[in-house]
Amino acid sequence: MQKNNYLGQEKIGKLLVQFAIPSTLALIISCLYNIVDQIFVGNGIGYLGNAATGIVFPITVIGWGASVLFGDGMATFLSLSQGKGDTSTAGRSVANSILGSFLSGVVIIAVSYILGDRVFYALGATDATIELTRDYGRIIFLMMPLALVQNTIASVIRADGSPKYSMAAMMVGAVINMIGDPVAIFVLHWGIKGAAIATILGQFVSFLICIAYLGRSRVFRVKASDFVPSWQYLKPILPLGAGSFLTQLFIVATTIANNILLKSYGAQSEYGSDIPLSAFVVIIKLFQIILNIACGITAGALPIMGYNYGAKLYSRVKETFKLVVLSTLTVCIIATVLFESVPLVFVRMFGTDGGELYTNFAIGCLRIYLSLVILTCLQKACAMFLQSIGHAKAAVPLSVLRDILLIFLAIFMPMRMGIMGILWSAPVADVIAMVITAAVVIQVWRKMGADAPIQAEQPVLQKSHPGVIITIAREHGTAGKRIGQLVAQKLGIPCYYKEMTALAAQESGLAKEFISGINSDENAIMRELYLSTSAVQQAVIAQDKAINMIADMGACVIVGRAADYVLRNRKNVVRIFIHAPKDYRVKKVMEMYGDTEQEGRKSIARSDSARGTYYKSISGHEWGDAHQYELSVDSSIGAEKTAELICGYVSHV
Repeated sequence: MQKNNYLGQEKIGKLLVQFAIPSTLALIISCLYNIVDQIFVGNGIGYLGNAATGIVFPITVIGWGASVLFGDGMATFLSLSQGKGDTSTAGRSVANSILGSFLSGVVIIAVSYILGDRVFYALGATDATIELTRDYGRIIFLMMPLALVQNTIASVIRADGSPKYSMAAMMVGAVINMIGDPVAIFVLHWGIKGAAIATILGQFVSFLICIAYLGRSRVFRVKASDFVPSWQYLKPILPLGAGSFLTQLFIVATTIANNILLKSYGAQSEYGSDIPLSAFVVIIKLFQIILNIACGITAGALPIMGYNYGAKLYSRVKETFKLVVLSTLTVCIIATVLFESVPLVFVRMFGTDGGELYTNFAIGCLRIYLSLVILTCLQKACAMFLQSIGHAKAAVPLSVLRDILLIFLAIFMPMRMGIMGILWSAPVADVIAMVITAAVVIQVWRKMGADAPIQAEQPVLQKSHPGVIITIAREHGTAGKRIGQLVAQKLGIPCYYKEMTALAAQESGLAKEFISGINSDENAIMRELYLSTSAVQQAVIAQDKAINMIADMGACVIVGRAADYVLRNRKNVVRIFIHAPKDYRVKKVMEMYGDTEQEGRKSIARSDSARGTYYKSISGHEWGDAHQYELSVDSSIGAEKTAELICGYVSHV
């Protein structure tokens, strides 16, 4: 409660600094390996070495994507489990996440080695760069399984409440790489193999530091016996990391497309096949730094905006996002001025042996491709903002819109403009993506009106005697709520339905309407991603606490809200599922809500889907599976008879 009040009451500027700095540093450190390699490889080996690392880059990003799929998913799952006060299965889940990352790395090694040079040529290698690419890639791939495990555990460590430890582990590896690169390249004269060895040495040390943490973790323990693959423990984790994984996939897609196009159109130009790719790799590294800073600022703001949106404190949401935009603008304006005024300084950071052709192309590439990086960063910030407040249907497509446009434009613009069309595709994509995104954000912004009035807390708990707690899950249109009320009346015990959201609102500080809507039939397209947002997680945690508070009061009936799963460890609980034939439910919905038959069928489908997804997201089980209930009842016999049947069953428990 203290943390929630803090998010809703502390000054926005202070909160943003507190949350944004760690997330920004983490993102910057994560890209140091590639950037450091690029600088020393460019100066020690030459621009062809830069091309080689750029060809290997998409494969490493695929690995990174797998690690964040399991790592970010597990981190979110662990945070949710801590909030619920139930981390009993966390050790098995962490172990399976580690296994998932490790096996992903093994698959990448196997595929890369089986395909051999074919995969490198497909990613843009030429006869001039293939040997360097092979030497660099095959060493980098050797560490892939452990590097992915390290990244996954780092995410888990942050969620376990030790972000400084996680950052230190990553920083130590980055420093080793920074020291190892010049030693291996300039002192030991190992060439590009030395750069790869320095990289995997840093990754290995970071891996050891992260592994060591598992023996001192705060809220979970991992045993050797936990490392048994189990879909049961992975199933609830993967949807929570899907958003991060999708982002990495699109990075891979755009990188591969650009590599292939630059090689192809470069061969038709005065620059040849190798210069464009070598220069482009350098520009992308600079782009990564700026984008990571912008995304780090926004990522730090996500829990602040998400919580205050859920609490209907819209003025605080707007204030936070304005600060995010202002901070992003400041960083991007400074970067743009430097890129446009002194591009040669940045080009020479990554080597000076390319000659006049290389330098001219690299300068043009930097000035054109990153000319509107300010729009790139703002567009990504807007998409993340929409996700933080639960607009997943808009956030997900917008988050990849610029990448899709970039690939499309990079294919078609060179047909008229030659190789320069590839470079100009970026600012054109930035403008189109920003216009579309701004239109969506403005619409959402206008709908956020004044802050909701603060309502006085009203006690809703009712005293009861010790006895059986009855949980009722129900299909839409079965009159489950009415049946629950009848059962409570017959047994002389309280019935809870909307009261749970009132209690959860008191517990979390979020608005009752927001909590009530977390398992509604809205956000159908991207419901699982919506359910993984920080504000919704807080609502789920608060709701679970409310259900347990209700159960502590004694015998009662609890309708909905996955109460059967929340109270699964209590002995005095009878779990009931109410169902009925589709036609009967359609008729009931038509009677209750005045829907037409077609509307009724659609309403049932949407509502049942939403309840099923919500239940699965918090439990990992299938909603309505008869094996999870003591009693499954067909309510088409009528509400009164169904209530009598339930009471009869309970009397024999």
